Amino acid sequence: MGRQIFKPIKQEKISSKIVNQIKNLILEGDLKPGDPLPPERELMKLFNVSRPSIREALKSLMGMGFLETARGNRTVVRSLASGRILEPLHQMLKDDISIVFDIIEVRKAIEAWNAFYAAKRATSEDIARLEDNMETMRAKLDKDGFNLETEDADFHLALSEATHNKVQTHIMFTIYDILKNSIGKYYTDIDIETVYGQHMEVVAAVKERDSELARLKILEHLDYVESKIKEVVEPGSRKAIESRFAG
Repeated sequence: MGRQIFKPIKQEKISSKIVNQIKNLILEGDLKPGDPLPPERELMKLFNVSRPSIREALKSLMGMGFLETARGNRTVVRSLASGRILEPLHQMLKDDISIVFDIIEVRKAIEAWNAFYAAKRATSEDIARLEDNMETMRAKLDKDGFNLETEDADFHLALSEATHNKVQTHIMFTIYDILKNSIGKYYTDIDIETVYGQHMEVVAAVKERDSELARLKILEHLDYVESKIKEVVEPGSRKAIESRFAG
């Protein structure tokens, strides 16, 4: 009788407990794509465990695809939407840069959804984060060396997170990673003041809880970005010809 109703208790390794805690933080959205983990020494203090346990847990999470090593040998949260899709897409873009417009088309569909549901679901904290992003962008507009690419990414990822759809946030992070590596250099031709104004209109629509207006405003912004990139990338464009024969 005892054998049928009682089951042996399994002792769980310390590293497995660390794995489960970090994995749950990622799945719940408390740790987002690109977020860096604290250094090993700090993790040892936070978890109150030894270095071997930390290293074993991090190695396991990397093997599962939840973490990866970034620049500077930092351990960061990996996008759950990355993986095998990235390498062939990067290769396709190397062979034919016009593929980027297919990616932008997909981005429009995703971001229109983001803006629509951000207006429905954004918390006061989400809106405050979007407004903080705009303040940071405004403060940097007149400064030399302003990096539009970074500020723009922060805004769009914050908008995605305001939907409270964790899968969507990971997909957005992956798309931005692809675009950053393929067309980031072309962002210098985009007018920063225009982008700032377009972002402000999106934030205003989200604050007003006007989902349809938020959707339309983000599409207006992305149409503008696409048009500026086409001026540089598309064969036969004035800027493409000038670039080809420069020097």
